[in-house]
Amino acid sequence: MTGTRDGERDGVGRRRAETESAPEAQSAPETEQAAETERAPGVVARINATHFPVTVLGPGRRLGVWFQGCPLACAGCMSRHTWDPEGGREVTVAHLLGLWRRALAAGADGLTVSGGEPLTQPAALAALLAGAAGERDEAPADLLVYTGYTEGELAADPAREAAVRDADALITGRYVAARPTDLAWRGSANQRLLPRTPLGAARYAPHRERRAAGRTLQAAPRDDDALALIGVPRPGQLAALEARLRAAGTALTRPSWRAE
Repeated sequence: MTGTRDGERDGVGRRRAETESAPEAQSAPETEQAAETERAPGVVARINATHFPVTVLGPGRRLGVWFQGCPLACAGCMSRHTWDPEGGREVTVAHLLGLWRRALAAGADGLTVSGGEPLTQPAALAALLAGAAGERDEAPADLLVYTGYTEGELAADPAREAAVRDADALITGRYVAARPTDLAWRGSANQRLLPRTPLGAARYAPHRERRAAGRTLQAAPRDDDALALIGVPRPGQLAALEARLRAAGTALTRPSWRAE
């Protein structure tokens, strides 16, 4: 979710940008670039954003990758800016794997892929997950994918099912605003957390019925003077945030959870 702000970034935002910079700001040595290209030669993904560390979409510190484009268009979605299939930017999967490699070197606990709807780009998603799984070696870093499709819809579509083959866990189902929930990492009560591998079971099974506790949103300043809010807001949380910012003299323009 993003919104541009009137006025300058505050000091907290600047410190966050300096201390929690995304790994894509670093340059990969030529040998790393060659290895990344070999992992996913020529595969391109259209994405909206990446960020590290993400701490509110899965356990631990994670690399977040948001795919661009979503045909599901759930009412009340906080990420309307990720719907347009022509929006965002194109990057190679090799580039994303370079970010993953550097996130692992920085101690990442996992990769979270969201959107948008990642399964609108099944080939790119499959290449990203396969490459990310291959980079883990013995590190217990898990791969989590958010999708608006249900488990049954995945099973009925071989291309979609193949695309998430290497995921350790899925969070499935459309966002339904009329069914709020406080379950960890989910926005509505119909959404399911599905471990798919032994690592996924060890990491996620304890959270299937766990209520969210502590912080559920984090802020990340973007290069275009927008503020990205990452996470799953509780009912009324975005409106309350807007009210607090307004009281402090900061107005949000074009917040992504409202139609233009």
